[in-house]
Amino acid sequence: MKLKNVFASRWGIIAVGALIGVLATLLQKFGNPPNMGICVACFERDIAGALGLHRAEVVQYLRPEIIGFVLGSFLSALLFREFRPRAGSAPIARFVLGVFAMIGALVFLGCPWRAILRLAGGDWNAILGLAGLAAGIWIGTLFLKGGYNLGRSQSTYPSVGLMMPIIMLGFLAFIFLNPHIPGEPKSGILFYSLKGPGSMSAPLWISLAAGLVIGILAQQSRFCTMGAIRDLILFRQTHLFGGIAALLVFAFLSNFFLGQFHPGFQNQPIAHNLHVWNFAGMTLAGLAFALAGGCPGRQLFLSGEGDGDAAVFVVGMIVGAAISHNFGLASSPAGIGPHGAAAVIVGLIVCLFIGFTMRHKSA
Repeated sequence: MKLKNVFASRWGIIAVGALIGVLATLLQKFGNPPNMGICVACFERDIAGALGLHRAEVVQYLRPEIIGFVLGSFLSALLFREFRPRAGSAPIARFVLGVFAMIGALVFLGCPWRAILRLAGGDWNAILGLAGLAAGIWIGTLFLKGGYNLGRSQSTYPSVGLMMPIIMLGFLAFIFLNPHIPGEPKSGILFYSLKGPGSMSAPLWISLAAGLVIGILAQQSRFCTMGAIRDLILFRQTHLFGGIAALLVFAFLSNFFLGQFHPGFQNQPIAHNLHVWNFAGMTLAGLAFALAGGCPGRQLFLSGEGDGDAAVFVVGMIVGAAISHNFGLASSPAGIGPHGAAAVIVGLIVCLFIGFTMRHKSA
């Protein structure tokens, strides 16, 4: 049996979810922020800050895990002959969806992976976030049932499929050429946080290795939190859902044994307890993920295997992070940003517009 068939099986995807849960908690133990061993949205936000796209001093670090996700997926796709350069499926819509997916995630303070990890660490506020995520994906399934479709991607030049892996190699070079100087907020072209979550990180090689392993296995298993909930709602299929259930269970067990489980609503790390906006922010994010066809982790893995449309979504999320912090949309432990509520409402309107207007009409 081929390796890829093993990880694409029901038990294979459960094993991948379990491994992600364990690695995420270990990354936290090694230095990543509390309840944020892995968070695609938060880490892309940190990357935006490291590049100077926003100047929120507490969230600036070029996270190696994101680099590893893309490069691991790329290596896996090459190894198993699944590297397929393609693009052309409504790129501007995907970019806008990426922007609002990030805005919603930063109102909640986390992507779907972090919502699960927050719950596994005892942060009950994540229950509202996960409920909002499910609600947003449910709305997206209604559009899918009604004929919503971003169109078909087409085969394209290999160079298009190589763009995101090349960008990530460039980011890796930036880290080595501009290493952090203790006590200095900037090294060469990169910004570094001296306090806050951006200053908390596992050692570079551990972070990169974890990202590579997850990228390889997630590419093979098709691991996707949005897809798991979508398939459960649309088709009553639990194949992908087993992976996110395993992530939750093994992250909880790891947190418990490592002394990282602290239950409650109050005083949770890098979180707020404004329940309405935890729910609403992730509703926006879930709807954007459903309309774009994948959660932020899945979009990174797809971009590694040559999907230029997924790469556009990733870029949209990084730009969305810059917009969120430059215009007061992102939340903090003190609560949502001054314009966060308005941004969520605008984002929902925009996503609904995309959903209603991009439907295939029967002849």
